[in-house]
Amino acid sequence: MGQIKTIGVIGAGQMGSGIAHVAAVNGYKVLLHDVSADRIVKGIEAIRGNMIRQVGKGHMVQADMDAALANISAANELQAIGTTDLAIEAATEDEDVKKAIFKALAPHLSDKTLLASNTSSISITRLASTTDRPERFIGLHFMNPVPIMRLVEIIRGIATDAHTYELAVNFAKSLGKTTANAEDFPAFIVNRILIPMINEAIYTLYEGVGTVDAIDTAMKLGANHPMGPLELADFVGLDVVLSVMNVLYDGLSDSKYRPCPLLVKYVEAGWLGRKSGRGFYDYRGEKPVPTR
Repeated sequence: MGQIKTIGVIGAGQMGSGIAHVAAVNGYKVLLHDVSADRIVKGIEAIRGNMIRQVGKGHMVQADMDAALANISAANELQAIGTTDLAIEAATEDEDVKKAIFKALAPHLSDKTLLASNTSSISITRLASTTDRPERFIGLHFMNPVPIMRLVEIIRGIATDAHTYELAVNFAKSLGKTTANAEDFPAFIVNRILIPMINEAIYTLYEGVGTVDAIDTAMKLGANHPMGPLELADFVGLDVVLSVMNVLYDGLSDSKYRPCPLLVKYVEAGWLGRKSGRGFYDYRGEKPVPTR
């Protein structure tokens, strides 16, 4: 684990709790923070629930689960995160929100603390520029769901130094992850390829080429994808898909990255996918039903 022994995670949602989960399982002491104590409690309960399922499937033994949960503590105040060796921001995919977090954290950071963002699309260089340590700032883009997905994208900002990069790679590998280096361009590697594919599937629906069921069935059976692109969009969150498309469109000024109007409408309606109960599928019944 090198020089990193304690981890601070800012954001107790699906991504933040997933990062806390895998860090705790691998022996790190984790402080989990969110804007309210209730969210932290829900995050820790989500971790507990996921670990119980792992025990039930034989992927973890009870003693290891108990030890991992003992490694996680609630940090009700943001300043507590400043005492950790590595602070990972895993808040909503909004640049202003992320910058505000780093600015608020700055006065409480110890000299040794490394900073990382789990952003899936936003410039690491820009985020780092709002801190007092851009050379000790890096992108650690975990995939969702974090306990299952094996990849972590490592993104260096223009000022990130070699030692920070080495520590970040070693940390990711200590979690059992495989790393892929990505340059600091909009959406990096995975989302640069994945999200426009999802957007094109939404255009295919919007233009009436196929129904939700037809599009997802075609890609699962015709391209051997484990999930159809519209099902995957609901899993990721349609607000996240739209945010990444906007980052690509604004950052690269290429019309091929224009978000589909139907995607915009769904987000405006609050139909964000699984997390809101409706997206391209309606999840409020016993089984998901296409909404178009």
